[in-house]
Amino acid sequence: MQARPGSLGLPRTGLCRRCSDVEGCWSNGNPRSGDFDRCCAFDDTGFLKDGNASACVSRPYTGTAGKVTNCQVGVSLHLASDHASAAVDWRLFLPETWDPHSPKADPDKAARRGACGIPEDVRHVEKWQLALDMLDETRSWGIAVPLAVADAGYGDAAAFRHGLQARGLHYVVGISTTLSAQPGEAVPVSEPYSGSGRPPVAKYPDKARSVKQLVIAAGRNAAKPVQWREGSRPGTGPSGFKRMYSRFVALRIRPAGREVRQTADGPELPACWLLAEWPADQAEPVQFWLSDLPSDTPLTTLVRLAELRWRIEHDYREMKQALGLDHFEGRTWTGWHHHVTLVSVAHAFCTLQRLAHAPKDTAPA
Repeated sequence: MQARPGSLGLPRTGLCRRCSDVEGCWSNGNPRSGDFDRCCAFDDTGFLKDGNASACVSRPYTGTAGKVTNCQVGVSLHLASDHASAAVDWRLFLPETWDPHSPKADPDKAARRGACGIPEDVRHVEKWQLALDMLDETRSWGIAVPLAVADAGYGDAAAFRHGLQARGLHYVVGISTTLSAQPGEAVPVSEPYSGSGRPPVAKYPDKARSVKQLVIAAGRNAAKPVQWREGSRPGTGPSGFKRMYSRFVALRIRPAGREVRQTADGPELPACWLLAEWPADQAEPVQFWLSDLPSDTPLTTLVRLAELRWRIEHDYREMKQALGLDHFEGRTWTGWHHHVTLVSVAHAFCTLQRLAHAPKDTAPA
């Protein structure tokens, strides 16, 4: 972990053993069959601050407060399955204003780096790159997962998706409605060659459309009902709880954009899944995901994995409400990482205890 567990009196092997214990509670996913039972999940959360003296404080929008306010932002990697999850790695996000080498550097904040104990070699790095760095570190511990999930803050970055593929991971990531793509059946065509000059390059005849437009064009009738798990409220599910249910559209598409074209092998863009939630009582689809899972992946599997990201929200809620994740009042870089490491170890211990006493029970939503 970035928190350097050895400095806490916890040997790295001991901390990694906690992670391996959580991993051992999962069953192995089979990528070829489309049966994925575990994943790594990425997200970030805000740590509210009153002043500007703490390391990496800025004024972004944070869902923690539901507004733009003073806070630190922590990026986390969680190991997750349908029945359990735990945060196993963290990074404190360093805004551009704290990077003295950035054109957006704030001299006052850059001057505070020494007092906050921020290492000199720490620069501003995009959150999706921090996520990939954590993935590399987690895999170096011997922990392997076949799939990654994340929200649109990460999924919109083509470089993040390509980074996952380069590491051999499939993904199911949220995307914004404006991401552009070609229909799955679209084929690039070449104009007739005149015989002089450079031969024309094959291009798609129609302009790429937004994913929202593609789903709306498919029509409401393309949406199929899917139930993916049970919630925490009383209901008609097998365990006596309410079924989590909605309607979803799954289409094969070819994401467009400069970064995608630069990495494509030839003029044809790679095909992948577009998943959209379109509730029966809504005039338009409300959520979108992109996935590179095989073309024969069942709709129920796509939905279950897309919705698995709720485990991170569950972890954040448990760590903040029961274990004091957001109660840290220190101001240093090292102190923050020590704090989130100790909270994560406590949360992993609680998770293992819960599984040991009720291995078939799922945590409440």
